Amino acid sequence: MFEIKEDFYWNEKPIKIISGAIHYFRIIPEYWKDRLIKLKAMGCNTVETYVPWNMHEPQEGTYNFEGQYDIRKFIKIAESLELFVIVRPSPYICAEWEFGGLPAWLLKDRNMKIRTSYQPFLEKVDRYYRRLFKELAVLQVTRSGPIIMMQVENEYGSYSDDKSYMNKLVELMKKYGIDVPLVTSDGTWHDMLNNGTIPEKALPTVNFGSKSIEHFNKLKDFNKNLSPLMVMEFWDGWFTDWGDEKFKHTDYKEQIEEIDSILSRGHINFYMIHGGTNFGFTNGANYYDYLTPDITSYDYDAPITEWGDLTEKYKAFRKVIQKYSNNPLPELPVQSERKSYGQYKITARTSLFGNLENLADPIFNLSTLTMEDLDQNFGYILYQNNLGEKQTIEKLKLINANDRVNIYLNQKPVETQFDKEIGETISLELEDGKNSLNILVENMGRVNYGEKLPRQNKGIVDGVLINGAYRSGWEHYRLSLDNISKIDYTKTFSEMEPSFSQFKFAINEVKDTFIDMNGWGKGVVFINGFNLGRFWEIGPQFKLYLPGPLLNIGNNEIVIFETEGKVKDHIILTKVPPYIR
Repeated sequence: MFEIKEDFYWNEKPIKIISGAIHYFRIIPEYWKDRLIKLKAMGCNTVETYVPWNMHEPQEGTYNFEGQYDIRKFIKIAESLELFVIVRPSPYICAEWEFGGLPAWLLKDRNMKIRTSYQPFLEKVDRYYRRLFKELAVLQVTRSGPIIMMQVENEYGSYSDDKSYMNKLVELMKKYGIDVPLVTSDGTWHDMLNNGTIPEKALPTVNFGSKSIEHFNKLKDFNKNLSPLMVMEFWDGWFTDWGDEKFKHTDYKEQIEEIDSILSRGHINFYMIHGGTNFGFTNGANYYDYLTPDITSYDYDAPITEWGDLTEKYKAFRKVIQKYSNNPLPELPVQSERKSYGQYKITARTSLFGNLENLADPIFNLSTLTMEDLDQNFGYILYQNNLGEKQTIEKLKLINANDRVNIYLNQKPVETQFDKEIGETISLELEDGKNSLNILVENMGRVNYGEKLPRQNKGIVDGVLINGAYRSGWEHYRLSLDNISKIDYTKTFSEMEPSFSQFKFAINEVKDTFIDMNGWGKGVVFINGFNLGRFWEIGPQFKLYLPGPLLNIGNNEIVIFETEGKVKDHIILTKVPPYIR
């Protein structure tokens, strides 16, 4: 049995928790076992994972625990490898994940107060926990399963100090059968420990990436020397944003001493041991001085790369861990195999404008509606308005739109605005006859941390001013792009329009590979209907990881949705990753 006293105990003997973070939702299920085997071979006896509420309840009252979101299967694989499991369930996970794991439909209530004891929020958490813990309660160590601890909220001390909310979460967890020890995790800066912990109900742990002695001393003082010291997130790498000069990199040689120091005094969870991929539209963003969305790769400079390779960092960490292991570590697993499939020519290309009504039913409203108003979580909205006959529009201005807009007049590009540029005034010269205004708005990823978190509505929130007055009469097209099989490639295409490019090809063996997006503008890539994620010419990521199991022996289809009019007539599948380390 697992217990927390002045240390962690397993069957009444002290145990050293050496854990690594792996997010099952960032890895295709076919590779869960491979990544867990590699985690164990580095010397870990535990795997830790977050749980993203927005993926498990994509629409209010509709749940998904299948395929990539089958958390029970992931935990059972870990159990088969004799690993303990630490689960950090929602409501909020941060994780550089869209809206920090909170479901976007919460924002349909414009009065919503997330991460507080606001009753409408707690009612939705209650209902979700009731369903979530049906999956997890039976897997607790108290019922002969592998889950030894669960976390209450996440870094709450950096957000608020609503203790009634934290206590209510504990009450709900216990209400739905959670009886393993509970923990919290926070930084040690400023008031974070005071704000975010409930020591009488959950063990305080801390998060940091350096200065371990200093942070552990603060935790020790806070805990009054009465409980074990654990870093729940030892940041062994970092995430990368679109527009960064290069992928973020950390010096593992400096981290070796930190790890040794941590293990000599306490317990560790490596964040991340394997990062994975922000498939589809799942990346989060930060907002300090401006919006910084995260790239598709969540490689994180972790010991195990996004594509499953073991790095020098992995081998160095393994040597340190061996000092604290009573038994020899498993042999190093074999490296993953990759293949360069070569170049394929385009099969067909068609316009978004010609396919609007294939992809979405138009929704009319006098004023502009947000994504949340339209029950849409991710992707794009196309707003359409009839501007009338020939005239000069001196001032057209978007009011509170998020995050990136492409403005078209009669389907011809006029202006692109992003973040703080949105709201800049433009002018239009309308021609004789009917004139159509199209505004394509992209959700670049809801902010996952900080003071901007509560207000993450996407689309055009307040409206569009034309010569100083709000324009009425809008058609809305919801483009979540989860139905690209409906695209009609016989529809025409004109240069500089947003488009869909189709590539069909056949292969005789399945291996991991990378799609080279150099020369393309901005958009998303689909392989056999699966959304691999975003690309953007500003970099630093110019190749998307394509896991082999998403390919078919025989026929395959790649579809690229591109919004800037920057396309190519071929694609290249290469075994060379986005960067070498």
